[in-house]
Amino acid sequence: MKSVAVFGAYGHTGRFVVARLRERGFLPVVSGRDAGKLAAAHPGLDARPASADDPASLDRALAGTVAVINCAGPFATTAAPVIEAALRAGIPYVDVAAEIEANLDTFAHFADRARAAGTVVVPAMAFYGGLGDLMVTAAMGDWTEADEAHIAYGLNSWHPTEGTRTAGAVSRRRRDGRRVRYTGGRLEYRHDDPPALEWTFPAPMGPRAVIGEFTMADVVTVPSHLPIPEVRTYMTVEAARDVSAQDTPAPVAADEHGRSAQTFLVDVVVRSGSRERRAVASGQDIYAVTAPLAVEAVERILTGRTRTTGVASAGEMFDAADFLRALSSHLSLELLATA
Repeated sequence: MKSVAVFGAYGHTGRFVVARLRERGFLPVVSGRDAGKLAAAHPGLDARPASADDPASLDRALAGTVAVINCAGPFATTAAPVIEAALRAGIPYVDVAAEIEANLDTFAHFADRARAAGTVVVPAMAFYGGLGDLMVTAAMGDWTEADEAHIAYGLNSWHPTEGTRTAGAVSRRRRDGRRVRYTGGRLEYRHDDPPALEWTFPAPMGPRAVIGEFTMADVVTVPSHLPIPEVRTYMTVEAARDVSAQDTPAPVAADEHGRSAQTFLVDVVVRSGSRERRAVASGQDIYAVTAPLAVEAVERILTGRTRTTGVASAGEMFDAADFLRALSSHLSLELLATA
């Protein structure tokens, strides 16, 4: 049985990842700063306390493992040290970072080193960043370029975890409170308010008020390998209000799998001239669905079903359409050519 390290294993998403690894036949090695929380969250598993600021502890945590999944935010603090440890151990690295700046750092600082080492680093292998990138790539099909990619998130609610709140605060500080969008083939930082728009989601959701340019990690992952100069993301107003409000409670389990009652519909539209292609995915609980995304990535890396080495987003690293089909028990997917 192959051992896979999970750093941040006692966090909300980390618990889902550990459970999914066990379902897929892996042996999780659980790691994180707090030994007591590790033992309480995962009794009976190999628990190896480690801290991002202690390289030796990270080396011990990864010893004998075949891959590491980093679930510990803020990734501005943890990504680089855990990637360094993975490079020392000679194993692939996957994380679930939604932080735009942290993902940019991973591409900027580790692309050459990971490629030279012949290893794989996949950042943002999560609901934000990874899923959208896979959907855009699958929707593109045989297109080699496009003019625009739009990713609309139809969430009925968004009860943020403590990690989400912390990561968001770190990102806001790093960009001095500015918002960011991807336009003209580059990131642009702005002080104005994002536009209030309406997005027509597929039935049964239909037209909904959204926050335009509610920018997520897709603006890093998609342009990292696809020549699309305009990449825009949108969020339903209800979900945007939830995640912004300080009194919104954390997610609460609503089924036997520990998933919350939150539902999502992700609507991707790619345009090239007058032509348009669309991908639609729906499911339950954005944190829970991150786990099969990350674990499927590890499974494919370890079985050689990859398309490159070095640092690469999901859409570049894997066969996007095939990857999404493999998630059929976790989300529904439809690919459409509308014009």
